[in-house]
Amino acid sequence: MIRTVVFIIAFSLCVSAVWAKDERSIKKLRDALVAAAPDVDPGEAEMLSVTAHTASRSLAREYGLVWTPIFQNFLIHMGKRQRGYCGHYTRDIGERLKELKLKTLVLHWGAAFAGTLDENNCLVVTARNQPFEDGIVLDGWRRGGRLFWCALKKDSEYDSGVDAQWRASRHGSYGVTAWKEDPLYTAWLQDYENAYQWQWHPAVR
Repeated sequence: MIRTVVFIIAFSLCVSAVWAKDERSIKKLRDALVAAAPDVDPGEAEMLSVTAHTASRSLAREYGLVWTPIFQNFLIHMGKRQRGYCGHYTRDIGERLKELKLKTLVLHWGAAFAGTLDENNCLVVTARNQPFEDGIVLDGWRRGGRLFWCALKKDSEYDSGVDAQWRASRHGSYGVTAWKEDPLYTAWLQDYENAYQWQWHPAVR
């Protein structure tokens, strides 16, 4: 009985700590989106941030995430799990963000190292009329359901330049980003009227 009570208390504390981290991240992402352009609606930025964070967490549970994202990929390859690739997170979070019918923010689909074993997919959010390269990366896969986000140009994990990690830590400078926009899937993200008429390539990760 005592062990059960201790476990419940410990579990509650862990959940509280996780939620506190998410709350801080939600606020910081909202602020970053608002700072992207003078005409970004703060309420819209708040809705996007909350939705992206909560969707990422819930999808990890829905996918039955085990241990790490890489191990989840292995389980999918072995037929033990059905979903949990980076492309699944991107598509499923994207579907929820599409429901917001954003007016001052724009969704894009980003792909890094496409067609290789290192491929990753993510959402990129920009202000209206802002180029893809100036957007913010939203990646549910990378941290196993804890939403990762940062300015695309500062994503040193997907920097194709030489010594990217060293330059980022020492000088705050970056090489050439590996993120490229996928025009087909970006069109899907921006098509609010025909959300369910798109066909998906089965190999998308």
